[in-house]
Amino acid sequence: MRIGVPKEIKNHEYRVGLTPDSVHEVVAHGHEVLVESSAGHGIGVLDADYVAAGARIVESAAQVFEQAEMIVKVKEPQAVERKMLRPDHLLFTYLHLAPDPEQTKDLVESGAVCIAYETVRDGNNRLPLLAPMSQVAGRLSIQAGASALQKANGGKGVLLGGVPGVQPAKVVVIGGGVVGAHAIEMALGLGADVTVLDRNVDVLSRLSEQFGSRLKTVFSSRAALSEQVCSADLVVGAVLVAGAEAPKLVSCEHISQMQAGSVVVDVAIDQGGCFATSKATTHTDPTYEVDGVVHYCVANMPGAVPRTSTYALNNVTLPYVLALADNGYKAALQADHGFMQGLNVYKGQVTVAEVAETLGYDFVAPEVALKA
Repeated sequence: MRIGVPKEIKNHEYRVGLTPDSVHEVVAHGHEVLVESSAGHGIGVLDADYVAAGARIVESAAQVFEQAEMIVKVKEPQAVERKMLRPDHLLFTYLHLAPDPEQTKDLVESGAVCIAYETVRDGNNRLPLLAPMSQVAGRLSIQAGASALQKANGGKGVLLGGVPGVQPAKVVVIGGGVVGAHAIEMALGLGADVTVLDRNVDVLSRLSEQFGSRLKTVFSSRAALSEQVCSADLVVGAVLVAGAEAPKLVSCEHISQMQAGSVVVDVAIDQGGCFATSKATTHTDPTYEVDGVVHYCVANMPGAVPRTSTYALNNVTLPYVLALADNGYKAALQADHGFMQGLNVYKGQVTVAEVAETLGYDFVAPEVALKA
């Protein structure tokens, strides 16, 4: 199979779909890899490194899309990239379709086969291709929040860990999954006063065992969420419903009741955000204020640390890339039910129920679509 790796073009997105090490593995399996010139520069990888790994360098994204059978990316294809998709293309990347009707429409009309990292599941029903970026985003959420709390950045001028004799910042994490756990670890490490909210008692028990008495665990009732959010210095939204738009758990009223200079970091923004006041921002212009509350809603947070993120992502995506290339997408998906759940759009059909329901498409089960 001929696999293409275009340079990412989303705002300040420096990650790349395949590293030279991954290219070496793919080529060793008998496949061809085309890499757009300078695609790896953002992670410190030169074109010569890709050539040494066995890739062929092409000068433009248009050449990648024209010649490749499978396109391996990191972020969802931008409008100019979607125009280059064809019915014979296999696209493998993050998509986050539920809050993105324009992208969904373009992918449906392209006729391409589109598999999304974020909805692939493993044998334990976990999200293995989302996990490493969730780990990065969870840790970054605390760094970003701590920076935004500084007075010069619009915050109330609170040091996350405080100092002896001065109370630390109160950090509230909504959601105790992978993002939440890593945010908690970072916040506790900096000495913050940390509370996590979740509606799953088993999750709260696990986090309590992991972090001990340093962490406050609270069942996420409406009253508890309101109390905790409105009194927080920093709130991290770490809620995920795989494939679906994130629920709006924090209302405009909650935001209006927070102290001026408080900060919210919405890690769920790729799926539409879990704060009613959230709107996607970029690394160039990452924050804005609503009712005096600083909002950090960057839609590709892990792109801020592209080298770490790219290598972490490739560690988990490479086996799936090889399965697709070695066996073809039909055989690869049919052999692995969890992988099958990664199929989001198939030749003009929407194959994720949550996306179809949210955006008004007819749903076709991926197994049915492939057999047809």
